Amino acid sequence: MTYAIIETGGKQLKVEPGRFYDVELLHSEPDETITLETVLLVQHNGDVTIGQPFVDGATVEGKVMRHLRGRKVLVYKMKPKKKTRKKRGHRQEITRLMINSISLNGSVLSDEASAQSQAATETPATDVTVDSTTEVASEVATEVVETGQQ
Repeated sequence: MTYAIIETGGKQLKVEPGRFYDVELLHSEPDETITLETVLLVQHNGDVTIGQPFVDGATVEGKVMRHLRGRKVLVYKMKPKKKTRKKRGHRQEITRLMINSISLNGSVLSDEASAQSQAATETPATDVTVDSTTEVASEVATEVVETGQQ
């Protein structure tokens, strides 16, 4: 599993290819590809590269899916024994970002297609265990029925 820790909007995020994340507003159009160079850490197959403060040559490419607004936060101020009350709301502007690939020194470590293929290869293994337990359960049920008839 390959992941990177990036900094955007004053926050640090752990990102993986093929997933989307809600970050602070990025000034770019939807369906536009952006490159983030503020990569703090890259992990690929057990090899960890840590930057001081950023990893040299590491980039994360992503596609802006859409811009939206976050949940409303209410701010209520009141002074006791006075008739002073203020109620204000705030909604943060958010950009939904789909991570396409993680690169280190020009070579692509992981991209969206390889991340999806790894997920697809892992799911049949769980289906096999489910099928084998179903077969065992049907054999036990058959033995119970046979012993009940004698």
